[in-house]
Amino acid sequence: MTEGNFVDYVKMYVASGKGGQGSAHLHREKYITKGGPDGGDGGRGGHVVIRGNSNLWTLHHLKFKKHIRAGHGEHGSKSRSTGADGEDAYIDVPLGTVVRDTETNAVIFEITEHGQEKIIVEGGKGGLGNWHFKSSTNQTPRYAQPGLPMEEKYITMELKVLADVGLVGFPNAGKSTLLSVITSAKPKIADYEFTTLKPNLGIVEYRDFKTFVMADIPGIIEGAAEGKGLGHYFLRHIERNSVLLFLIPADADNIKKQYDVLLDELRRYNPEMLDKERLIAISKSDMLDSELKNELKTELDNTLPIPYLFISSVAQQGITELKDKLWGILND
Repeated sequence: MTEGNFVDYVKMYVASGKGGQGSAHLHREKYITKGGPDGGDGGRGGHVVIRGNSNLWTLHHLKFKKHIRAGHGEHGSKSRSTGADGEDAYIDVPLGTVVRDTETNAVIFEITEHGQEKIIVEGGKGGLGNWHFKSSTNQTPRYAQPGLPMEEKYITMELKVLADVGLVGFPNAGKSTLLSVITSAKPKIADYEFTTLKPNLGIVEYRDFKTFVMADIPGIIEGAAEGKGLGHYFLRHIERNSVLLFLIPADADNIKKQYDVLLDELRRYNPEMLDKERLIAISKSDMLDSELKNELKTELDNTLPIPYLFISSVAQQGITELKDKLWGILND
């Protein structure tokens, strides 16, 4: 999927259908002089329904659909015939979509399962026909109920990527390279910062045909929670990851400091992220000889508070060990 096709934020207007009007018809038939009221009920207006679809990965198909309207209910007719219900309008969204009220920014609901359906605006109820109102004292009511009006709402849909493992790191830490090596994904890779502008997903194949999903999140820098760099726009995608894999290059000036800065940005955005399982991968470790690696290992054993391992995506070093470690954490 190209960067231009990845859409994770959409605003739109949704409107349900009006309820059909009840009929005030009076029965007329040959040889029946006073048939009485027989007006049918109006049909229900159509709902606007948001439905989960596991085959979708982005909101791109809704990028240019700014107005969604359901069908109106039909009016009732003679012989107590009920009008047809209005056609429901369905909006398919990928799993992990959060639906908010645009005006209040309050979360209405979220879609996390395939086939899950939630009504965002309900269609108006159809009006009752005049036969409902007949009585011994009112035998020929010439009135019926109008249908209830439609509902309308402005909504905002945000996609939070559902992945088992999220890659967290500074720009140019090697996240895209690792994703391209460990999965079949083809993210953009180049020798400059902020190469990745959209999250990328890949499926990691493990032993015995087992798999898990890994997400490459665009690079975080110090101050991202305040909007620096790419800002906190993509930090919401990390909220749904089960495990956070911190990727720090072996040539970093201070590995512990980089980890602390990344962790602090996540904490400032959402403190609940600190409850997730974490693992550090020291990337580009093929640049280190055995002596430098041993010195670095001695230093990290005394400073890093969580497990770490050395990897090299280009040289294919430590990749199998990384898969084993991630699989073990995911299934602990």
